[in-house]
Amino acid sequence: MSQRTEKAIAASFKNLLQRKSLNKITISDITNDCGINRMTFYYHFRDIYDLIEWICDEDCKAAVEGNRSLDNWTVGLKNFMDVLYEDRSFILSAFHSVEREKIDEYLHKVLSGLILDAINGVESSRFVSEEDRKFIADYYTFAFSGLLEQWISSGMPDTREKMVSNIITIAQGSIKSSLEKFEDRESV
Repeated sequence: MSQRTEKAIAASFKNLLQRKSLNKITISDITNDCGINRMTFYYHFRDIYDLIEWICDEDCKAAVEGNRSLDNWTVGLKNFMDVLYEDRSFILSAFHSVEREKIDEYLHKVLSGLILDAINGVESSRFVSEEDRKFIADYYTFAFSGLLEQWISSGMPDTREKMVSNIITIAQGSIKSSLEKFEDRESV
């Protein structure tokens, strides 16, 4: 029941975004469109920004589920970018209305989790300290999140497949190579 209510609230919010800018949407607008009372909204979300984060998290979970190993994390990245692109009116509204810091945090959280899971899934990673694995994940995360932020800020042109292809070309083997270099450094 709870998940269904959250999804209904999210659908109402996205529906309203088709007609109004984010800064013009109120919680009353959402509850009226959804057919619920304000307390029901506040039972599930603190505010509209909490709702936005929930929507992004839900969409992301579905996109990267099962694609978190070194062999297939790029599939998760492509799926994530496809979800962003398919819901671009929502993403662009959120991007232009939410503090840039929140966007950075969100992209970092998604990409860092995806990349760190891929790194931790490599057998040789157990020979690399947790601190160094996190450093490697952060290195790639900041690069990829910067590219994604630039893509979003440019209006999300349909270049995502080229961008994913470029990321795969750069990352292909380089994450594993980074792990091996840190492993060699640890054994010295």
